[in-house]
Amino acid sequence: MAFDYDLIVIGGGSGGLACSQRAADFGARTLLIEAGRLGGTCVNVGCVPKKIMWSAGQIAQVLHDAADYGFDLTLGRHDWGRLKASRDAFIGRLNVIHARNLERRGVELLRGYARLVSPQSVRVGEREISAGTLVLASGGVPMIPQLPGASLGITSDGFFELPERPERVAIVGAGYVAAELSGVFAALGSSTTVLLRHDCLLRNFDAILGESLLTIMRAEGMQVVTHAVPRALERDHAGKLTLQLQDGRAVGPFDCVVWAVGRAPASLELGLEALDVRRDAGGHVQVDAFQATNVAHLYAIGDVTQHAGLTPVAIAAGRRLADRLFGGQADRKLDYDNIATVVFSHPPIGTVGLSELDARARYGDAVKVFTSAFVPMYNVFTQRKPHAHMKLVTLGDEQKIIGIHVIGPGADEMMQGFAVAIHMGATKSDLDDTVAIHPTAAEELVTMR
Repeated sequence: MAFDYDLIVIGGGSGGLACSQRAADFGARTLLIEAGRLGGTCVNVGCVPKKIMWSAGQIAQVLHDAADYGFDLTLGRHDWGRLKASRDAFIGRLNVIHARNLERRGVELLRGYARLVSPQSVRVGEREISAGTLVLASGGVPMIPQLPGASLGITSDGFFELPERPERVAIVGAGYVAAELSGVFAALGSSTTVLLRHDCLLRNFDAILGESLLTIMRAEGMQVVTHAVPRALERDHAGKLTLQLQDGRAVGPFDCVVWAVGRAPASLELGLEALDVRRDAGGHVQVDAFQATNVAHLYAIGDVTQHAGLTPVAIAAGRRLADRLFGGQADRKLDYDNIATVVFSHPPIGTVGLSELDARARYGDAVKVFTSAFVPMYNVFTQRKPHAHMKLVTLGDEQKIIGIHVIGPGADEMMQGFAVAIHMGATKSDLDDTVAIHPTAAEELVTMR
């Protein structure tokens, strides 16, 4: 059977771009289908603009600390609108760069929404197109709870549309998005309230990280409301928002409420039901170790699958899939173990490997843990005294490192190198035998006792 293309990729986010371009490098006739802005969540409403806002918050904190280092500064009001305009212009340039890269690599771009017709064909508008292989890379979308008035709030997507900084803001959620956005708002001057369904942040991370971050957030002046299950969101005659909770409490008023209650895979409009493509209860497309679905010729990568919803994961999975399908590398696949990640909270969090709880559940008494808590040298000199926390999780008599968890200044940058060490099978003695770099926070990881 003759196909229009060798490969069709549905979705122009990080994974889709990586997969399509790598396949084209191998000579595959490749079509990428995308209706929105190239770059997906990461470039447009995720990693990239988030890091810009995080940096703005970090600068605000440094300016706050400047007097402790002898600077006499008079600061005006932060111009949120000016920052937004510069940020959006930068993102626009990235969109153009991605389009040029596709053209340069020989990937054809088709604008529109794709729906599966068969395992080897899709329909975009009135056009039906076929390929020997299809890859789903449609990504994910932020969730909005099903309760009265929920549409009065915004999601992380809406955060990047805000024309000005709200004076009073509520963040509903306990995951990394809640941790990140609340830190930005608070650092830039908003009165910030975080509402948690339980009593902790970052429940899927090692407990030391969420506990430490909550302590710091409270010390920085944020309000934290625990056991807060929203029942409704209401707006009064003055335009202010109030959250009604299931236990009868009312929290507010706020100028803005942000729903940070999770993300869902963008899998509903792809026509998966007709092909009996297997999905989990949350709608994620189920794939095997080689990114294959249960339907022949159909693969999936990135946030639409059940694997870690991280940009580098989608990129790595997409490239390895192309290597295998078109590059002759038959065993090429992504190892999903020991993937490092960072939460860009204030201060940042870096983590790789198993949490202490997960390690003990898997290995029991063979697990030994080392911890450290200290005020970073930068903050020894400031009125603010947030503590950094670090934890090493080790296994067996040789104390192989199976988890590293850090919260504190520099955690985002230091974790990449330590992730390499874990990937190579480093032990506690390997860290002990490494000469420390002084004075740094990272040296604590090679001097723990």
